[in-house]
Amino acid sequence: MKYVVKGKHKGNHYVRKKVNRRKVFITLVACIALLIFVICMINKQNEPVAQVYNVEQNVIIVDKSGENDTQQENSNDTKNQNNAQNNEQSNSEQNSGQTNQQSTEGNQQSTGQSNPPQDVVIPNNFSALTTDELQRFDKIYSHSDPKRVFLTFDDGPTTQVTPYILDLLKSENIKATFFVLGNRVDANPALVKREFEEGHYIANHGYTHSYSSIYQNSNTVIDEYNRTNQSIRNAIGKQDYNSLVFRFPGGSVGGTYDSLKKATKQILRERGIATVDWNALSGDSEGVKTIDGLYNRFVQTASSYTSVVVLMHDAADKILTYETLPRIIEYCRNNGYEFKTMYDLLLRN
Repeated sequence: MKYVVKGKHKGNHYVRKKVNRRKVFITLVACIALLIFVICMINKQNEPVAQVYNVEQNVIIVDKSGENDTQQENSNDTKNQNNAQNNEQSNSEQNSGQTNQQSTEGNQQSTGQSNPPQDVVIPNNFSALTTDELQRFDKIYSHSDPKRVFLTFDDGPTTQVTPYILDLLKSENIKATFFVLGNRVDANPALVKREFEEGHYIANHGYTHSYSSIYQNSNTVIDEYNRTNQSIRNAIGKQDYNSLVFRFPGGSVGGTYDSLKKATKQILRERGIATVDWNALSGDSEGVKTIDGLYNRFVQTASSYTSVVVLMHDAADKILTYETLPRIIEYCRNNGYEFKTMYDLLLRN
């Protein structure tokens, strides 16, 4: 359909000009589409790109791919847990008189903490914790003098976050405990090897972190523990390594699977495996979105304890945890806490 509009004035009359309504509409739509495309391209160019530390090449590279975070069913992370365990060991290898590759504690913390000497070997090559060691884990939240803090990280390792945490811990001469997921160990074995060789404790968080998989029955929990234990062995190159410390996904207390967890915890204990939860947390799995928020959540939950096990995460989307960690470390030092790992609860150092 065509219509006419007035054109330029010529003399005593207007020249009429025919206009095609369909062409006008198509032209308008095309202009809008072009404008949207230009805006999208501008936004894409301004989008921040995550820098990822490449362990293999020791360089900074750009990685836009990210990693699937196949978990975060941790609704129980908002609770202060009351279980704790301690997982580390130092055992001299006997045959050749040589020390095996190891993870040794640093020299001395600014708090005055004395760590195991550099020549102590920590192979974790015994198959079970002793009764006395299990009792030490039971008392991990008990009053401590001097005060102590266990920095623990769940759900890693990931290339997006774990290397930065390791760099920071190394620069601060602090050892931590990493509760690793078996599927991420298999994906990032070099990171687990680095954790181990730099003296951190490699503990066990199951293989999948999928509640529907791991919590079918006690056997499935133990199967995931064993599978992750083997993944750790493969990553660090020590087939006699035993993680010996397990953290239930979501914690060992409460929730839909509370009864199953209690029963499984007893089975693990009978096998000489400790289970550890936490009594403080940063809230990095609670949706807290700022450094101040994470720091304040940590202080709120930790300040009343002399023995603190703090829950944090090094999953792919937890870069904010790394950014908050310097303030958490500073708080602990300023308040007289010594930094400990699960190794410090063992009798075989």
